[in-house]
Amino acid sequence: MNIRKIVFPLLVVGALVVAAAYVVRVPLSLAVAKHVVASRLAADPGAELPDGLHVGLCGAGSPFPDDKRSGPCTLVVAGKRMFVFDAGSGSVRNIGKMGFNIGRVEAVFLTHFHSDHIDGLGELMLQRWVLAGNEAPVPVYGPIGVEGVVAGFMQAYALDQGYRVAHHGAATVPPAGFGGVAKPFDSGAEGRVVLVKDGDLEIAAFLVDHAPVHPAVGYRIAYKGRSVVLSGDTRKSRAVQREAAGVDLLVHEALSAPLTAMLQAGAAEAGRANLKKIFADVVDYHSSPEQAAEIARDAKARFLLLNHIAPPLPLPGMEAAFLGRAAETFSGPIRVGADGDFVSLPAGSAEVNIGRRF
Repeated sequence: MNIRKIVFPLLVVGALVVAAAYVVRVPLSLAVAKHVVASRLAADPGAELPDGLHVGLCGAGSPFPDDKRSGPCTLVVAGKRMFVFDAGSGSVRNIGKMGFNIGRVEAVFLTHFHSDHIDGLGELMLQRWVLAGNEAPVPVYGPIGVEGVVAGFMQAYALDQGYRVAHHGAATVPPAGFGGVAKPFDSGAEGRVVLVKDGDLEIAAFLVDHAPVHPAVGYRIAYKGRSVVLSGDTRKSRAVQREAAGVDLLVHEALSAPLTAMLQAGAAEAGRANLKKIFADVVDYHSSPEQAAEIARDAKARFLLLNHIAPPLPLPGMEAAFLGRAAETFSGPIRVGADGDFVSLPAGSAEVNIGRRF
């Protein structure tokens, strides 16, 4: 048998198929894109979720540039209700990448006013208004001082508001729905305040130790027997341990002192005295992974998800170095968070299901 007589026609046919695919690539791509766009816009991820409490990291990072972790942001879905805790850069895009409609966000809760926790707030307020034609601004809860933060973003986006209304019309983007309305709260003598108590849902804020940043808070969210605590930025805190007692999910910030010391040494070698000082300073008002693990252990939390990861972990093997001895301290599951991580706590069960939305 002449192999060449068999192979050559096959090669010709293969080449023709490739050429034909190349010719139709544009209409084929457009057809696929049309289908994807229609299905994405019609989708309701919240309807697909089981009733319960669901937590997504729309930003697992810190002020350091990190390809895997945007500025701090946590999406919480309680039943059919959506809330956002902190709004760092990338928040809106990541919530969209997770498949959720930013227009359905019911309220925003801020832990404190460091820039990395609020620098996506203006875009979040604007997109929530435009994408759903909301007729009322989003409530923005935060410690005393949130009034100035919200007012500043409202002023910065005021011209854009005018452009949108002029272009799309008030029926499409109701002017009254623009922006946010500040909801300041005082944690009082007890250092704790319940902000939302509505049927099966409770959201409480509690003071943490992020001095000299004060007040700074964490949040506890409970829904139909499931619970999550968000530490916010803090040193190792008795308040976090108290609030996390028996919690299903503890989302706790973490900074590695040894890895940060490497950055400090690099800054010194490069003659960057200001960065050397900053890298030395940041360690004293954050928690290490080991300290977060101690909190989870002593609180008997069921799952520990680390966020506000600092410094970035760009190379394979760095997550293990970042964790240090945390896994020896807390016997439960630990995850070094990244953008897109999504934890589901179905009502009426003890399940803790972790996956990714992108």
